[in-house]
Amino acid sequence: MVNPLKVLYDWVLSWADKPSGKGVLYSVAFAESSFFPIPPDPLLIAFCLSKPKESLKFAFFTTLFSVFGGMLGYVIGLFLFETVGKFLLNLYNYWDAYNSVKSMFDTYGFAAVLIAGFTPIPYKVFTIASGSFYFNFLLFVFASILSRGARFFIVAILMLFFGEKAKMFIDKYFDWLALAFAILLIFGFVIIKYIV
Repeated sequence: MVNPLKVLYDWVLSWADKPSGKGVLYSVAFAESSFFPIPPDPLLIAFCLSKPKESLKFAFFTTLFSVFGGMLGYVIGLFLFETVGKFLLNLYNYWDAYNSVKSMFDTYGFAAVLIAGFTPIPYKVFTIASGSFYFNFLLFVFASILSRGARFFIVAILMLFFGEKAKMFIDKYFDWLALAFAILLIFGFVIIKYIV
């Protein structure tokens, strides 16, 4: 029986061998930080697996474009919240996440943006919220560089050192890893719901 997640995983990996693949990776990194629903991580992993020696370069540019996209999200929140911002929150049904981010800002301030790259809450919610809450722009950019950089460089370093072994492991245990990821995602939302 064909596993649709495995088919999607193989399709994502196939972009790493295409000439336009890098453009797709960096475009997704930019768009995901402001309006696009799919994160760049699977494509970044695919590139790092296909060319492990270039992993750090891929992580650098993914971070750079993600931060630029985050700036667009900030602008949407600051100047276009009533039109574009609310449209995106409605489109993706992100109002609960937006309210959770507000609580995080009230409680943690700068640290909320720092941890944003590692929560199940989509990063675009943090970027739009940062603008709508008038969070200091320079602090926002600094926190974005740190959080997004940490996230993408961790992936790149793991792939650099464990490249082919990591790919073999993912291929062999894909179904179990997909299940574990789903459980962790649900667990992350439960923690956010009850702690924040």
